[in-house]
Amino acid sequence: MHFFLHLTTRCDLNCKYCAQEALEDLKFGKRRWELDYPPPEVSYEVRDLKGFLEKDDDPWVIFYGGEPLLRTDLIKEIMDEIRANYIIQTNGMRLEELGDYVRRFHTIILSIDGKKETTDYFRGRGVYDKVIKSARWAREMGFKGELIARMTVMEPVDVKEEVLHLLNLGLFDSVHWQLNALFWEDLERRNFKEWLKDYNKGVRELINLWVENMKKGKVWRIYPFLGVMDSLLRDEPSLLRCGAGWAQYAILTDGNISPCVAMAGMKEYYVGNIWESDPKNLKKVLVGEPCTSCDIYPLCGGRCLFANKTKLWGEEGFKLVCTSIRNLISSLQEKLPEVRSLIQEGKIKLSHLNYHKFNSCEIIP
Repeated sequence: MHFFLHLTTRCDLNCKYCAQEALEDLKFGKRRWELDYPPPEVSYEVRDLKGFLEKDDDPWVIFYGGEPLLRTDLIKEIMDEIRANYIIQTNGMRLEELGDYVRRFHTIILSIDGKKETTDYFRGRGVYDKVIKSARWAREMGFKGELIARMTVMEPVDVKEEVLHLLNLGLFDSVHWQLNALFWEDLERRNFKEWLKDYNKGVRELINLWVENMKKGKVWRIYPFLGVMDSLLRDEPSLLRCGAGWAQYAILTDGNISPCVAMAGMKEYYVGNIWESDPKNLKKVLVGEPCTSCDIYPLCGGRCLFANKTKLWGEEGFKLVCTSIRNLISSLQEKLPEVRSLIQEGKIKLSHLNYHKFNSCEIIP
C-alpha cells in the first residue's frame, strides 16, 4: 500500500495557486461544510507509525506537507526506524538538508512549473534556479532513482512549451502535471473556460510530438500519456488512477487516515487511524456519479476523488473540466494504431511505457 505521510501543514513558499489561492477562497468562497483540520505538526510517536506500517508486507511512504523538508529531522528518524520504500514530493528549497539520505529514495518529485519565468511567477522569485540546483545536487550525491518534474498548470500557461522545456533540460527523468481546477471555489474569478481551448490544443500537439519522437526509438516519460496509453495497449481498465481511496491513502498529522491528501479535515470520509487499523484492510472510498456511469470511466478512473465529492465549481464546472479529459483520452486513442505499429516494428517496446503506479502522479491531470 502507498501512504502519503503529512509531516507538517507549514510551507516556506507562498505560491499563487496554493497559499495565495487559499486566502482568496476564504475571502470569497461559500464554504459548504465544516472542516476539522489536523494539527500543523505530527502529534503521534514514530513507534506508533512503525507499528502500523509493519502490518503491511510492502509499505510505500510518500513524504508530504505543507513542505515535508521543513521536518527533515522527522524524515531521517522515520527512515532510520521504519522499513519501507520512500518517495518525497517537495518544492526543492531544502533538498540538500537530506544529505546522504537522498540516495535512499526511490523517487523524488520536485515542483517546477516549466520555464524560469513561469515557475518564478507562480512560485516566487528565484525558485526555478533553486529547484534546478537541487536536482543537480541530488544526482551529484548519487541519487539513482526517478526524478520527476511536477508542474501545476493553469491560465495563462502554454502546457506544450513548458513541458518541452523541462524535457529538453536533460535533467528530469519524467514530467507530470496537475491541472489547477476544482480545488477552490474560484471559477467565477478566473479565465479558465477561455484558456481551456488553448490548453486542449497544446495537449493534442504535445501528443503528436510524443508519438513522432517514438519513431526515433525514444519514449518521453510524460505521465498523463504513459498511463493512458499503457492501459489502451493492454486493454486494462482502471479505478481512480492516483489510487486515492483504494490503493493509496494519507496519514494525517494526528494519525488519522484519509482517502486522499486533499481531504484532510473531511472527517466523514476518514477510514481509520494508525493505532487501530490494518493497512491491508482499509475501507475503500470510491468516486460516484457522474463518473461511474461515464463512457470514459474505465480509462479516466474518475480523475479526482476530492473533486468528485465536493464539486466546488458546480455541475457545469465539473463537466467543463471533464472536456479536458475527453480531449486527452480521445487524442491518445487516435494515436493507438500508430503506437501499436511502432511496437510491432521494434521501434519501441511496451515496457518503455512502464511506470511505478501510485507514486503521487495523478495520471489524469
